[in-house]
Amino acid sequence: MNTNNPFDLNNISAYESWKQEKLKGYPTKAEDLIVEINNPHHLTFVEKQAITKLCKKANMAVYISKMGDDSDKKIPFDIAKQLGISQLNKNMGADDDGITALQVNNDPLHKRYIPYTNHGIHWHTDGYYNTPEQQINALNLHCVRPAKEGGENAVMDHDIAYIQLRDEDPEHIKALMQMDAMTIPANVVDGEILRPDRVGPVFSVRDNGQLHMRYTARARNVIWKDDVATKNAVTALDNLLTSDNKYIYRLTLQPGWGLISNNVLHDRSGFTDDEKNPRLLYRSRYYDSLVLD
Repeated sequence: MNTNNPFDLNNISAYESWKQEKLKGYPTKAEDLIVEINNPHHLTFVEKQAITKLCKKANMAVYISKMGDDSDKKIPFDIAKQLGISQLNKNMGADDDGITALQVNNDPLHKRYIPYTNHGIHWHTDGYYNTPEQQINALNLHCVRPAKEGGENAVMDHDIAYIQLRDEDPEHIKALMQMDAMTIPANVVDGEILRPDRVGPVFSVRDNGQLHMRYTARARNVIWKDDVATKNAVTALDNLLTSDNKYIYRLTLQPGWGLISNNVLHDRSGFTDDEKNPRLLYRSRYYDSLVLD
């Protein structure tokens, strides 16, 4: 048994120690997350260390490369590989190489799903509908072309969300760590079950001791456990994510930029495309997490 587990609600001293270390020197604005890199295919030691340091502190970093609107998919793939993640989740909407082209797409497979429209996307972590054994632990969003207007991302470190909720009321954490706290209804298309119900917690602890979070704020995509404690916790989390909390950062990725993270909380505003040069981001999801040691 790990006696230094900060996520054990009975271990207040371990939690306070972890929280103090977490918040010490934490980024104060979105610009603090940025690391400029030269060649994403070959990160220098200094560049890799800078990205890793930020991810260790905030579970995310924003890299700015000189590749501009180069549409080479190896850019995000190579960056992730150099940072120790390579177990791609080849989800239903992904291309054959496992990387998903996020753009407005009206074909029958994609048009039913919000990421392939120009609509806003509510707060979520990726893969919240996956099985417990196939959770998404790392995520890279690489921008080839931004939208003409909009398409801004808000991000929040799930460690910080945990701290905010636990400090408000530890019962929120207790409720959100219940194994049946959140159910994602089955994905049924034309009577065919593409994916069954997925039941699990919001917060959990991975084998490596890192905190993991699965969450969506999209009401039609989730059924919450019907008890008072869970309802209170979900309301508190919703209030947090819709507030002007200082730990919520907003940025719009530009050509050659990328957000790489341990699948932090994020959303996306709606956008308007340039018809000749529509918005295009590459999304790669990973089962393994960024190596932070």
